[in-house]
Amino acid sequence: MGDNLISRGTATRGERRTAAEILADHHGGVLSRDLLRGVGVDRHLIAREVGARRWARQGNQTVALHRRPLGEAERRWRAVWEVGAEVALVDGISALLAQGLTGIQEYAVHVSVIHNHRVPHPAGVVVHKLARRHPTESVGAGLPRTRAPIAALRAAHWAVSDRQAALVLALTVQQRLATPQALALALAGTTHRRRRAFIGTLVADLSGGAHSLGELDFARLCRDRGIPEPERQVLRRGRRGMVYLDVRWRCGLVVEIDGSGHRRGLAVMADNLRSNAIVLEGDRVLRIDLWGLRLERNAFLDQVEHGLRMLGEPGLPPFPRPIPAM
Repeated sequence: MGDNLISRGTATRGERRTAAEILADHHGGVLSRDLLRGVGVDRHLIAREVGARRWARQGNQTVALHRRPLGEAERRWRAVWEVGAEVALVDGISALLAQGLTGIQEYAVHVSVIHNHRVPHPAGVVVHKLARRHPTESVGAGLPRTRAPIAALRAAHWAVSDRQAALVLALTVQQRLATPQALALALAGTTHRRRRAFIGTLVADLSGGAHSLGELDFARLCRDRGIPEPERQVLRRGRRGMVYLDVRWRCGLVVEIDGSGHRRGLAVMADNLRSNAIVLEGDRVLRIDLWGLRLERNAFLDQVEHGLRMLGEPGLPPFPRPIPAM
């Protein structure tokens, strides 16, 4: 069947239906009414197919060329068409999921539009209004969506909690959808206000930047809690040479603060060897990841205080805080 038959309007109903089915294969099984018109399928033929229970309407602008529930890819295409293909991009967590992100679920489809566009808000779609778009934020082919670095930052801004925001950014980097450097570059061009400082801190942590929380900041946190300030960068001799401990108290409690660099390559193995060596020499070791201090600071400091009391560290606050339940 040639396109000329459709363009001349001489294609049979079966030929037009076949053309629609071929086109739908490139859009997850759903098509917009505009795309259907492009292959000669008008509203009358749509009504016939729906009435015959071969197709199903999925909104004002979307038609599924089947009767089953929509899959994830189909729901994203539907979101774009129902909100407006000329103005909407799949964005945030939905754009990351479309690019292959795993480890997180989202049942609504998130799309973004510029703030001065008046658009529908269809069921199952969350519409976010933007002050402006980044000139190169859109992926060039396939599903209209934002690129991973910008999508990740917006997902973090739109997240329901700081914990969810951190999870999205961590998964994006761990699964190599975007580098920390790309996130930092995209952050410089965003205008979101919600969580901006917190997200900037997380991006700096991922990059291993100078603003990452380190031993000096940890000592300040202890001081604010009334916990005796530990020694920092204590030098100890281990079985493989000299070992630097992040922080240590005289009672023998050691806290190792794991930044983003501790998850790369063979760093985990090296950390385990060092921790084991410290324990074998008689000290106790608590490991705290950097983002744990960002998100569960009090819970980790409760554990530090509990450990210091167990080991008899002098100078603690008079009323112990209970160790948090696991």
